[in-house]
Amino acid sequence: MVTIKQVSELAGVSSATVSRVINNTDTVKEKTRQQVLQAMAKLGYRHNVIAASLASNKTNTVGYVVPELHGSFFGAMMAGSEKVLRDANKHMFVVTGHSDEKQEKKEIEALLSRRCDALILHVEAVSDEYLIDLASQDVPLVVVNRYIEKIGANCISLDNLTGGYLATCHLLEQGHRDIAYLAGALFKADGKNRLAGHKKALAEYGLNYNEDLMVEGNFQAHSGEDGINTLHQRGMHYTAVACANDEMASGAINALRNLGKQVPEDVSVIGFDNIDYASYLTPKLTTVNYPVRDIGAMAARWILNQVYGDHQMTMKHILMPELIVRGSSRALK
Repeated sequence: MVTIKQVSELAGVSSATVSRVINNTDTVKEKTRQQVLQAMAKLGYRHNVIAASLASNKTNTVGYVVPELHGSFFGAMMAGSEKVLRDANKHMFVVTGHSDEKQEKKEIEALLSRRCDALILHVEAVSDEYLIDLASQDVPLVVVNRYIEKIGANCISLDNLTGGYLATCHLLEQGHRDIAYLAGALFKADGKNRLAGHKKALAEYGLNYNEDLMVEGNFQAHSGEDGINTLHQRGMHYTAVACANDEMASGAINALRNLGKQVPEDVSVIGFDNIDYASYLTPKLTTVNYPVRDIGAMAARWILNQVYGDHQMTMKHILMPELIVRGSSRALK
């Protein structure tokens, strides 16, 4: 097995310099770096990560649990984390929990058994108590898109209630009073809090919340389409629809068109998340911006701060949403 010492002798540098090249630090001159890389290639040197982790008690690997790999939301979140971790020479190990309690616990244990230094968790089915207990075992973890008061310092989330409030206030300000609401899965905190924001806006305008104008979906496009069809079957009158996310909004717009309705001429539609394709829909989607990439980046910064000692990272634990007005909503005439 080729050693660092052999590489250093061939390259004509110290073993410490070889280590700095392996760890991709900025303190090595480019000419020296190339000498070391050429020596490594000539000797066939491969860095033994396992041996290094045993020596340092760090694997430089962060475990990442997300509900699924489908859709642009989780891709953007993981991209935000990956960029920060990559710049710090750390690696991500991604698994999916599928919003299932048993699966989420299984994947968390699998990551810990693989000696990940820390965990970023976007989990939806495990209880607050489970996560509180996990944190109490000195497992470095950060929970994203979910706030748990007892471990609030370990949480990075969006103010979803304010986001839901902003969406419905926008429609109310445009004169709409009969507003349907297509909720995300209400067992999830973000689905529940966005609906709470909708109710808060209605109350401030002196309007009663009508349960028959709400349909629960699952944050996927087909459930937005199903939601509009359900409202149609109920015979409900509405001039605007607030949707729990952009995917559901896209499904809702498709269903409205199938029913002969024009958006926004007949019905205004607002989404939530501001995912990449929201501005490419026809009409362009009015939505609430969820800085999902920033939340992913912030979670990675938490890890670098708490686990790897990089205390220069600025931190925010609760990020604020922002209304993005485009062409899918308009004033009621």
